[in-house]
Amino acid sequence: MGMPAANARAGYRHFLAIPTRWMDNDVYGHVNNVVYYSYFDTVINEYLIRRGGLDLHVGAVIGLAIETFCQFHAPLSFPDVIDAGLRVAKLGRSSVRYEIGLFQQGQHAPAATGHFVHVFVERATQRPTAIPQTIRAALAALLIA
Repeated sequence: MGMPAANARAGYRHFLAIPTRWMDNDVYGHVNNVVYYSYFDTVINEYLIRRGGLDLHVGAVIGLAIETFCQFHAPLSFPDVIDAGLRVAKLGRSSVRYEIGLFQQGQHAPAATGHFVHVFVERATQRPTAIPQTIRAALAALLIA
């Protein structure tokens, strides 16, 4: 079964290079499955902090992960450098669905694809709230049709 063209490198709007670490490998010599989720979290939060102005420490609004999914297509292993691709598939009032592609540097097809859903909440109450305008604008730049 072929991979959808939308999952190719050109289908993503933002990239972050993430070097694998020796400790990312498992006993079988490839990056352990749980580590892929840390790569997802890294590309998302790097983007929110740098482009959206998210203040993780004292900001009044934070994003909570409510859903994650990862599909593995090819192994990654240390010392690979990963190009983590990011796009937004759905942008709601208080939630966003990100789609992520993890590519071995120089490769066109992803080693893994997945999604991650954030609900933005007021830090103090943990109740859903509207996505702050600076973050919304940054997310809108990644929105795909």
